[in-house]
Amino acid sequence: MDEGGTGSAEGPPGRGHRRIPEATVARLPLYLRCLLEVAESKTVTISSERLAEMAGVNAAKVRKDLSYLGSYGTRGVGYDVEYLLFQISRELGLTQDWPVVIVGIGNLGHALANYRGFGARGFRVVALVDADGSKVGEQIGELRVRHLEDLPAIAAEESVAIGVIATPAGAAQDVADRLVHAGVSSILNFAPALITVPEGVSLRKVDLSIELQILSFYQQRRAGVVAS
Repeated sequence: MDEGGTGSAEGPPGRGHRRIPEATVARLPLYLRCLLEVAESKTVTISSERLAEMAGVNAAKVRKDLSYLGSYGTRGVGYDVEYLLFQISRELGLTQDWPVVIVGIGNLGHALANYRGFGARGFRVVALVDADGSKVGEQIGELRVRHLEDLPAIAAEESVAIGVIATPAGAAQDVADRLVHAGVSSILNFAPALITVPEGVSLRKVDLSIELQILSFYQQRRAGVVAS
């Protein structure tokens, strides 16, 4: 599968194996973030219009997306916030525990290792790995950095579900291959490199430089408008 994936996603076993479009899957975390925000203010229900406004989409799309979860809301009332939070969390697998290994403990790897938000969402960082022997043994939080050669043993010991690549570009493909060989079937790539994985392995890419370049485009346009 190429980076970002294609097609649609199947629901968890035992719930009809519903096929959910990938575009919908990509919006579910946005809805979740919005719902968490309104839940903090003790809001009990939310309309599709309000949720759409917060998520930056249109109300019809919200209703269509949530219908894939079997949630249709109540006319004149809207959606129950707590129940919708549960539905989306369940669909995204956030009600489960996902062991994560971070490979590449440079500046970015350190930041990811110290980020507390992973655990709050069901992603438990169980191991930190690097190929640099000088970093092996370094203590970061409750974990010590282990050597890349230990990856197969780590994946087996910890039942690693997700591998995070935070290495330099040149090492990314080798790390991806090692993760796949170790049985890790979901990979999040932060390295500025295009990598490939076999069919059946999920791969997502976060390229910070591309995001900055996109922001630069809009910043330049705004500056041009101001200048004119």
